Amino acid sequence: MKNSLYIIAILSLITVSCTKDFEAINTNPNAPVTVQPSLLLRQVIYNFGEEMSYEGFVAGDLLAQHRTALDFNLFDRHALKSPQLGGNPWPVFYTNLRDNEIILNQSKTVDAFKVYEGPALILKAYMGAGLTDLFGDVPYFEAFNGVNGTVTPTYNLQEDIYMNDGGILDNLDKGIAAIENYNDAIALQGDILFNGDLQAWIRFANALKIKHLLRVSGKVDVSSQLQTLFDADNYIKTNAQNAIFNFTNSEPNSFRLAQLRIGDFNNFVLSETMETILVDLNDPRINTLFRPFSNSNSGAFNGLLNGIDATSTSVTLADYSLAGTAFREDTSTLDANFITAWEVHFALAEAATKNLITADAQNLYETGVALAFEYWNTNLPADYLTGNADFNAAESTPLQQIITQKWIANVINGYEGWVEYRRTGFPELKTISASLNNDLLPVRMPYPAEEDALNAENYAEAAAATDNNSINVPVWWDE
Repeated sequence: MKNSLYIIAILSLITVSCTKDFEAINTNPNAPVTVQPSLLLRQVIYNFGEEMSYEGFVAGDLLAQHRTALDFNLFDRHALKSPQLGGNPWPVFYTNLRDNEIILNQSKTVDAFKVYEGPALILKAYMGAGLTDLFGDVPYFEAFNGVNGTVTPTYNLQEDIYMNDGGILDNLDKGIAAIENYNDAIALQGDILFNGDLQAWIRFANALKIKHLLRVSGKVDVSSQLQTLFDADNYIKTNAQNAIFNFTNSEPNSFRLAQLRIGDFNNFVLSETMETILVDLNDPRINTLFRPFSNSNSGAFNGLLNGIDATSTSVTLADYSLAGTAFREDTSTLDANFITAWEVHFALAEAATKNLITADAQNLYETGVALAFEYWNTNLPADYLTGNADFNAAESTPLQQIITQKWIANVINGYEGWVEYRRTGFPELKTISASLNNDLLPVRMPYPAEEDALNAENYAEAAAATDNNSINVPVWWDE
């Protein structure tokens, strides 16, 4: 009995000692508890830009009909709930919005990190807009702080995500105010978009305000806000000011299609839609964005109608045009594109055409075209803007010309070409070859299957509001 008491006493001391020192013993002294915002900012910008450029090539360009897939092409046939080589941007948005929220929280709680508040708010608006423009109603206000908040966030209405406090437009205003009110000497580090230039971040935010005010202009009167932004003249106006970062020719910073096996690259060829439009415009960018098909004896280009049934349709790769060398052999000429001067000029040209601002729509359009050619390293022919690309061409409308030019330049820019088509109906896309969506062109991305498993109750409500998560139910600004 005495020996038993000794054993119990010793075990009690060991247990207390182990419990007391458990956290210290089991903490790796070399692993940081928190991440510096400079490292997170670099990671968020690069990861989002790289991931969405890849998504833009293998999925966004299929929906926009810039290019088409020869195989593994259920997505190209509009079975959007069956992503294959791409077509699942949901985790890209939520991972980077979560990490950006860490930066934002640090900027509000640590004085030395205050310089990050404005850029983090602007990035939250930028990524939040991209997310809701693809999916519609999404988890937003409760969604990005799972460590300290809920892991089953409710879905918010797109209108609220755009218009409410803490939403897209509000965060852009707050981001600008945070930068304008910042007067400390600590510089912004980890900024691979603007190298720490806070005034460039303000131009970025104003460019995004122009873009997203226009996007909701069918639902909300935004004319006075757009006119104020145009008159203030403090937005991205030249390609030197673009919100981009450059890929390189070597791993790990080259464009992903240069790193993958050649079979993955060769799975994607010129779309018949893109070929028709570029040829009709006599547009030399076809030589930059694509290459002549191998079986051509004259350097000609050939596109394939989107959405073939690869199980029953045999195609010869050499009969179709692959993507240009910028997407594989020389990716140093390629950018991850957040927003550019040409996109802003096209947006302002559209606003002027719709009488939302008082401005010279044709001049804005022609400047946008020139900037887009410069961006894609292609010389603008002297007669381009007096041919079929003329702002007042007889066979089209000014709005059609504006959106078509924006659509062309938006190659690999996420899903922007498809979003612009959904918003305006331009350019006219083709009915695909073997549709798995009853020959309907989709108007939203479906919520991913894991939402049903991980956030079931909230997902069920959102799915019910979209006709069982249908890809044919328009988002709020498109209703």
